[in-house]
Amino acid sequence: MKDQLFIFDTTLRDGEQSPGASMTAAEKIRIARHLEKLRVDIIEAGFPAASEGDFEAVQMVAAEIKDSRICGLARANPGDVARAGEAVRGANAPRIHTFIATSPIHMKAKLRMEPEDVLEKAVEAVRQARNLVDDVEFSAEDAGRSDEDFLCRVFEAVIRAGARTVNVPDTVGYTMPNQFGALFERLIERIPNSDQAVFSVHCHNDLGVAVANSLAAVQAGARQVECTINGLGERAGNASLEEIVMAVRTRQDVFSCDTRIDTTHILPASRLVSSITGFPVQPNKAIVGANAFAHEAGIHQDGVLKQRETYEIMRAEDVGWSANQIVLGKHSGRNAFKERMLALGIVFESDAELNQAFARFKELADKKHEIFDDDLQVLVGESATDSNADALKLVSLKTVAQTGTVPVADLVLEISGENHSCQSSGDGLVDAAFKAVDKLVPGSRSLLLYSVNAITAGSDSQGEVSVRLEENSRIVNGQGADTDIVVASVKAYVNGLNKLHAGRHRVNPQSGVAV
Repeated sequence: MKDQLFIFDTTLRDGEQSPGASMTAAEKIRIARHLEKLRVDIIEAGFPAASEGDFEAVQMVAAEIKDSRICGLARANPGDVARAGEAVRGANAPRIHTFIATSPIHMKAKLRMEPEDVLEKAVEAVRQARNLVDDVEFSAEDAGRSDEDFLCRVFEAVIRAGARTVNVPDTVGYTMPNQFGALFERLIERIPNSDQAVFSVHCHNDLGVAVANSLAAVQAGARQVECTINGLGERAGNASLEEIVMAVRTRQDVFSCDTRIDTTHILPASRLVSSITGFPVQPNKAIVGANAFAHEAGIHQDGVLKQRETYEIMRAEDVGWSANQIVLGKHSGRNAFKERMLALGIVFESDAELNQAFARFKELADKKHEIFDDDLQVLVGESATDSNADALKLVSLKTVAQTGTVPVADLVLEISGENHSCQSSGDGLVDAAFKAVDKLVPGSRSLLLYSVNAITAGSDSQGEVSVRLEENSRIVNGQGADTDIVVASVKAYVNGLNKLHAGRHRVNPQSGVAV
């Protein structure tokens, strides 16, 4: 029988450390539900000691998710471990994941600790965690640049103290696949009690080899892979869940293990994470990119038509791709809308939430005759980010543009319950509209990113706009969608401003230090 390869998803924790990728508790719940549908084995829901908001989000995920193990991250200190234990207490299957750096540069420059002190801290943290939960994972941060003899000592000690998973991270994406695979082989062989723990791998993508390093570790005996949807993560990101899973599933002639992931939910999960974080998926991204199963070259098209396997090593349907079906129109009723949403795996928590989404659907149906599944996914995303408590709301927008003249935008915003209007010109309609918003809502913010993506095909497609704003060292993403790109842009900008003003951002105490 094949070994099971455990999938440890850290989209909600390590993925959230990407600048601008902060998620509200409600957004974390939505992603966690999709991860549960994917049959992810372990969901790292957050870093409970990071902030009160993160603690509450981990608690909520722990209470909501039943079929996946829920994990909270903790530095190797008593306060963090206790906080993580409290946050995951309500989970069906809780895990505490504690870590400390083991590389010479990290111990000397960051921790300012001697190796023996690091070893002692690691053991103490694992023992404390085992008193709180049965399932404890330990990570040696920056293991890829750590002394091998010291790694062996640390892992042997934490396994003896009760760790049942030991994680070997390539924290800075420095190691090459052949080196990393060989390291796993030697660690498993040299550590006397290695058979008492699952060896795990966690790779970053600074040199573009996170997936390759992870797969090399699996071939060398690792049986847990830590990864994220779309490869989301700080700096260049983490190993991509969809690439890991499909590589192992497709090449069963090479791997002596397999995952329990339901791959048909990969694409919906990818689109949800992209929508919530504002990080678009590049068209040529493996598995989930728009061009992943597209064939332009004539010789490729001819081969695929004769036999799919000539150029396709996977079936698009196996990862969730299918033709966009026209399912609803302007005459569709509330029950039909609800049933289609259920078929897409979208569950409304209340009638109010359903009504809000249905109202948006009717507005869209008046503008766009053909409503696709992708349009419905975006409607739910907009409903989830819309709040009656938002200080700013778009009331109306009128734009005028003509060749040879300066574009002008007339904007009406509701600010704290009162309507305010403003007119502004700009280099283009979007620039004019943003300048009008800035006049009504002055501030020192900077626009770091402006991105537009078409949700479906056709000239009447909705445009999904993502913006990234920074103000006083806080970074947030805003999203908006509409058949009018300028309107979608203003919605995204206003959404971002509401997040800034509401303080819906995550404080990261790790200061860039990730496992």
